[in-house]
Order: sequence, then structure tokens, then C-alpha cells
Amino acid sequence: MNYKTEQEKFWAGEFGTNYIERNNDLQIVAGNINLFSKILSRANKINSIVEFGANIGLNLIALKQLIPFGNFSAIEINKSACIELEKMPWIYTFNESILSFESEKRYDLVFSKGVLIHINPDELESVYNKLFSVSKKYILIVEYYNPTPVEINYRGHKGKLFKRDFAGELIKLYPNLELIDYGFSYHLDPNFPQDDLNWFLLKKEI
Repeated sequence: MNYKTEQEKFWAGEFGTNYIERNNDLQIVAGNINLFSKILSRANKINSIVEFGANIGLNLIALKQLIPFGNFSAIEINKSACIELEKMPWIYTFNESILSFESEKRYDLVFSKGVLIHINPDELESVYNKLFSVSKKYILIVEYYNPTPVEINYRGHKGKLFKRDFAGELIKLYPNLELIDYGFSYHLDPNFPQDDLNWFLLKKEI
């Protein structure tokens, strides 16, 4: 498969496959249930969900506990991760890059968690457009935050992790997005640790 950016090749390849082993942990699911229950308490009537960059589905597994009869979809670039996703027939899986993803379907909740930080910055506006266009109601951003764009060395790799104000940039691009709530998850939480992630729930005003 031909990819547009070096970051896509990175996650579709060996590094992305090894990431699966490092992050296959039921404790992550428990932390996700805690996180998403807080976020969903600020939303209503969510039945359809799509995750941009789902890996092996640990976020969707948590969400299914909270929305048991929801319709779940996943976009995932790494084939090995998609094999794991496809073991769960309740997830409709798109094995492709976010940059090439197109859909006429609209979802109540569109979200990314620890994924926008790995997108080539030159392609972010295109990804923002995809998040906005396939959202029927809510967009959830759960990422590393920084008030200004900054690149961070990622496990010895350059050009693979970028922090910035993703939610703020989305709101500037699409003024009909309303910030509903936001929060922070801490890696030293004694019960439900996350990865020092900031989350932002945005609602699309029609």
C-alpha cells in the first residue's frame, strides 16, 4: 500500500505491530471505562461511534460497556491490529489510513485518543475536516496538549510525536463547534491511571 507520509508507514509497519504487544492490558480497559463514563455523562443519545486510529480496540471495548447496544466502527492502519479488531464482530473495521478514509455515514460520536499526536502536522487540517464531516453530533479529542505546536522525541524516533492544541484548532476552523467539557487524566492516578492526556468534548451545532 502506498502512503502519503512517513508517519503512516511507521504505524502501518513493525513499530505499529510491536505497539500492540506493549498496550494489550486489561488495566487499560478499566481506565478507559472510568474516563469515558465521565465524558459520556456530559453527552446524550449516542448510538453510533467511530474511532480514528483504534489499534486493537481497547477504547471501543470500554465504550461498549457503557453503550452496550451502540454501533461501533474503527479506522486502523496496521493490519495486525485489524486482525484483532475483526475478532470482535460488533466492530466494523476500516483497514486504511485516516488520511485516505472517506465516508458518507455520519456518527453520533467521532473520536481520537492518542492518535492526532502522531499525524504529520501538514495533514492535520485534512484530518480535522474528516473528524468534522463524519460527526453528526459530538467530536471527542483525547491527546497530549500543548498551547503551541511542539515536537517530542518518541521512543528514540524523530518526527513521530507532536503536541499542540488540537481542540482549539478545531474550534477555530469550525465556529459551530461548542466546547461542552474538558479534563485531564493523570498517570499516577491510584485507581485508573492514563497517560497524562487532556480530553475535550465538542458538540456540533446544526
